[in-house]
Amino acid sequence: MKNILKKILNNKKIVKKNKVVKKVTKSKKTTKVSKINKTVKKTKSKKLLKDKKIKKLLIKKAAKNEKIENKNEVLRISKNNELKPEIKKIKKQETEKKQYKVKDYVVYPKHGVGQITEIKKINIGGIDVETYVLKFEKDKANGMVPVNKQAHLRPLATINQVNKCISILKSKPKIKRSMWSRRAQEYESKISSGKIYDLAEVVRDLNKGDDLMIDQSYSERQLFEKAYDRLLSEFQIVLNSSLENTQKKVDKALKRNLEKQMQKVHETSSNQNLTETETAQ
Repeated sequence: MKNILKKILNNKKIVKKNKVVKKVTKSKKTTKVSKINKTVKKTKSKKLLKDKKIKKLLIKKAAKNEKIENKNEVLRISKNNELKPEIKKIKKQETEKKQYKVKDYVVYPKHGVGQITEIKKINIGGIDVETYVLKFEKDKANGMVPVNKQAHLRPLATINQVNKCISILKSKPKIKRSMWSRRAQEYESKISSGKIYDLAEVVRDLNKGDDLMIDQSYSERQLFEKAYDRLLSEFQIVLNSSLENTQKKVDKALKRNLEKQMQKVHETSSNQNLTETETAQ
């Protein structure tokens, strides 16, 4: 019996030991597993942190790139959205109603009085342009003005306007005390405007009459002659008289060459008297 009991006790102890050993091994295994899990978690967390940092950096870079792209879009339109203008081939220029006819006299501000000799179509760069062909007798030159730009031309003055110009020529000159360079620019702009009243004012202000004591510069004399010739040519056509008669009328208003005119009158009268006496004899 004793032996049996001892065996049983020994068996129990062995079982207990085995259980303890199993528990220890289990605990060791669990600790190892937990350690492994911890290391895995740490590595994962490190990787996650790295990934997060990389993601943040990528997001920042993307944001910067977006800002740059937005700025570029503001500065320039993208090529895809650019609207290319449609190129239309124009064969004929748009024309206006013709205000002038052939043989009409018109005033072109830069050159003075000219006569329309013909209305001609000219091809310029594949476009048909209808133009007035002008002849300037004094300059012995020809010019062309498109019908589309006939607003630059003006018709000749009326007789009432000519009479008003003569009254302007008779009035006192208005001379400013500014520098000659400024006055010359003003006179030049008045002449190039083509307005008949402005031309009359320039002629009146630059006229020195028969006063030889007053010095006149070359540029002053040149401007006077330019305005005087243009005014004279227009007066001649409007009054339908000879150049000598129109010149006498203008010079009388300006009080120019009065002595020469008186001499001519005396000469003509003396010649008439001589012819009368000869016929009487």
